[in-house]
Amino acid sequence: MHILLTTTSYQDTPGQHHQLLKDAKLKITTARGPLTQKQLQEIIEQNPPFDAILCGDDEITTDIIDAFGPQLKVISKYGIGLDKIHIDYATNKKIPILFTPGVNHTTVAEHTFGLMISLAKHFYTHLTQVKQGNWHRATGTELAGKTIGVLGMGRIGKAVITRAKAFDMNVIAYDSWWDEDFAKAHDVKKCNFPDNVLTQADVITLHMNLTSDNTHYINPQRIALMKPNAMLINTARGGIVDENAVLQAIQSGKLAGYAADVLEIEPVQPNHPFNNQPNIIITPHIASRTTESVQRQALRATNNLINFLNGNDDYIQANEFDQASEE
Repeated sequence: MHILLTTTSYQDTPGQHHQLLKDAKLKITTARGPLTQKQLQEIIEQNPPFDAILCGDDEITTDIIDAFGPQLKVISKYGIGLDKIHIDYATNKKIPILFTPGVNHTTVAEHTFGLMISLAKHFYTHLTQVKQGNWHRATGTELAGKTIGVLGMGRIGKAVITRAKAFDMNVIAYDSWWDEDFAKAHDVKKCNFPDNVLTQADVITLHMNLTSDNTHYINPQRIALMKPNAMLINTARGGIVDENAVLQAIQSGKLAGYAADVLEIEPVQPNHPFNNQPNIIITPHIASRTTESVQRQALRATNNLINFLNGNDDYIQANEFDQASEE
């Protein structure tokens, strides 16, 4: 079996996943993603056919799925975000997409709060000034007593909520699949519509999947709904946010700050308008990149892959179809 391995944190972080993959005695070709469609095309053309790919946020388009050809048996995603994979096309081709839910919510929630505190206490300005030998001091704001609005109450959203309660924050949330038991246990006020979260929250944090329906969900119209000086946090996907609209809202003073671990186009471009904006903090898509989380994620992705190829049903599949049926 020939496997293409593209995720960089998987390759760079020590752990049991390396031995597990080695013991499977698979032929492994490695590349350092995330890879563009063009880069993937070149790798596919320059190598023998691949039976599987263990990927990160590579552009697995319809053309790439076709380029892999009929030998491709499975796509194993290292992570939970599937927006870079053409799921419908893979499903039509009867190609399972495996993924790793439940392994990174702790570290992403921690990162979310790190970004939140950084905005509230003006870390970017203070760190930059001190590094330049200055002692400029801006006045921050407390999180205690503020209302945090959580859009998406899945594993990560719930982990953020438990931490928000520890910070003495009031919590409101929206999710299309509402967990009433969790909400009652953690005193979470339900909003019937996502826009209701925007109008009431001092801090808005995004924890939804990116789909065609919510691309640029945060746009000028929805920013207008937000409270003056609200803070916006995004550890989900860059495409959920209209970056130009956010920039204008920051510059006009409508929003107090924007902090994100993701951009619509990654990696960041040298001339990105967010660069050098003191009330905008961007980290390079590393919210889930901790030693503990990488090892959990890598083990799950590797077990998914190996178990599927060996006929063991201990794997987690994101796209559902009857593998026995033929079109």
